[in-house]
Amino acid sequence: MGYEVIRYEVEGAVATITMNRPEVANAQDTRLIDELDAAFDQADADDDVRVVILAGAGKHFSSGHDLKAIVGDTEPDEWRLMRETPEGKMHHEKVMYFDRCKRIHDFRKPTIASVQGSCIAAGLMLACMCDLIVAADDARFSNPVLRMTGAGVELLVEPWELGIRKAKEFLWTGDIIDANEAWRLGLVNQVVPRDELSARTRQLAERIALVPPATAQLVKDTINQTADLMGQSASWKYHFMAHHWMHNTSTALNALEERKSRTTMKEVFADRDRGDGPSGGN
Repeated sequence: MGYEVIRYEVEGAVATITMNRPEVANAQDTRLIDELDAAFDQADADDDVRVVILAGAGKHFSSGHDLKAIVGDTEPDEWRLMRETPEGKMHHEKVMYFDRCKRIHDFRKPTIASVQGSCIAAGLMLACMCDLIVAADDARFSNPVLRMTGAGVELLVEPWELGIRKAKEFLWTGDIIDANEAWRLGLVNQVVPRDELSARTRQLAERIALVPPATAQLVKDTINQTADLMGQSASWKYHFMAHHWMHNTSTALNALEERKSRTTMKEVFADRDRGDGPSGGN
């Protein structure tokens, strides 16, 4: 299958799906999300694939949702046009963001996120859908969306990944967590030198691929069921509805109009570099 904004490669029992929009720090637009979904279909259908690695090309894993595609001066696609009503906006984010991410979380084969550079907002949400995370020593995790009047992103992963108190601090302050702190908090499994990230992630994937597929899937399902019994799925559904209530407040709508008034994305990307980032605000 041909892809435009991702790369799909299989070597042995390991498939690697690489987001390939480095010029925008792998910001997630409709095409990228559609191709990720198709690539996971391809990996699911290939019985020789036992483990899937999700990576990002270039300096950064992912800067989150591509707000230029949602509120910028690009030609609107059908999903952006749908966002003109609250009902359409909710449908867009439920299908494209919530369901697509949850599908990766529930994917029957083990998954590993290979993270370098910035992993922001919806980029963090995406990485956390994977079973394991290997971080380069230059990886930085942040979710500054509350500064943009958004109630986080569609799936509030932080309480489950960081713990309750740290999640509140992380979201309220918009602070950046570096790779070593992410490891200390249990957000990532390993921290490795940047130039070894690909090789070390693959080594881990190959070790996991030694487990019989049925066994790996059963244990994954059991552990995910444990999280569900602790309330993970219910908490995600609750937050998604709260997230959309916030979308339609005057606070959020006024902020959106101000963002639309920017004539170029230069200021937006400057905000992102400062940690105020535009990504993931939907």
